[in-house]
Amino acid sequence: MTTPPTPPIVFDLALLRQRQTRAARAGAETFLLDRVVEELDERLRAVVREFQNAADLGSPGESAFARLAAVAKQARHVDWPTGEREALPLTANSFDLVISALALQFVNDLPGVLAQVRRALQPDGYFLAATVGGDTLTELRQSFADAEVALDGGLSPRVIPMLDLRDAGALLQRAGFALPVTDVDRVTVRYDNMFALMRDLRRMGATNMLAMRRRAPLRRTTLMRAAEVYAERFADADGRIRATFDIVWMAGWSPHESQQKPLKPGSAKMSLEEAVKKASKK
Repeated sequence: MTTPPTPPIVFDLALLRQRQTRAARAGAETFLLDRVVEELDERLRAVVREFQNAADLGSPGESAFARLAAVAKQARHVDWPTGEREALPLTANSFDLVISALALQFVNDLPGVLAQVRRALQPDGYFLAATVGGDTLTELRQSFADAEVALDGGLSPRVIPMLDLRDAGALLQRAGFALPVTDVDRVTVRYDNMFALMRDLRRMGATNMLAMRRRAPLRRTTLMRAAEVYAERFADADGRIRATFDIVWMAGWSPHESQQKPLKPGSAKMSLEEAVKKASKK
C-alpha cells in the first residue's frame, strides 16, 4: 500500500499555542469568538434533533463547549493534535454532532481533518463549524503588501491562507458530507489606527504563525509605511480605519438513507420554462 503524501506544513502549531496561551494570560480579546458562539447556539437550536454524543473540535476558550453541553446529553472537548498528520482522537461512528468555532483556519490538512470528522459521525450526524476566511484582514494585507514592495523589494509570508465560500462547499463534498451548506458572516470593525488592530490580533493569539514566515524583525520604516497606506486607503471620514473579518460557516450531514436525494438528471416531469409559465398565470 502506498503511503499518502504528508500535507505541506503551513502553520507553526507550537508557536500558535504559545501565542494563544500568552494571549489568554494577558486577557484575550474575544469579540469575534463571542459573536461566533452566539450564532453557533442559534444554529444548533434551529436543528430539530436531540443530540446524544457531541464533540467540540479545537474551539478556543470554554464558551463554545458550554453551548454544546447545553444541547447534547454528553459532550467532550477535543484538542488539536500537534503531529504532522493531524490525526484526531476521534473514534469512528461515535458522535451525532461535531462542532468547531474558529479553529479550522489553523489546520495544515483541512481536507484530511474534514474526512476524519465525517468518519467520526454516526449516520445522519451533523457537523457545524465556523472558520475565519474570505476577505478577512484584506485591508491589512494590502497595506503591508504595498509597503513591502515599495521598501523591501518584495512580499514576505505574513497572513494565513483564507478559505473562500466555494472552496468550503467543495471540501465538504470531497469529505463525503451530504446536504452541505456554506455561508459568510462579514464583520467590519473600526479602529483608531493600524496599531490598535494589531494589538487586538495579538490578544487573539492570531499574529503571524506561518511556518515560512520571515524570521528577521519587521523594519520600523516598513511598519510605519504600512500604517500610512492603511490610513490613506481604508479610513472613514472621521479618520478611523476599517478591518474586515469574514466568518465562513460550514455545515453538513453524515449520509443516511432517510435524507433527501437530488433528482436524477432528466427525471423532472415539467421543464423550467413550463414551470415559469405556469407560475406567471397564477
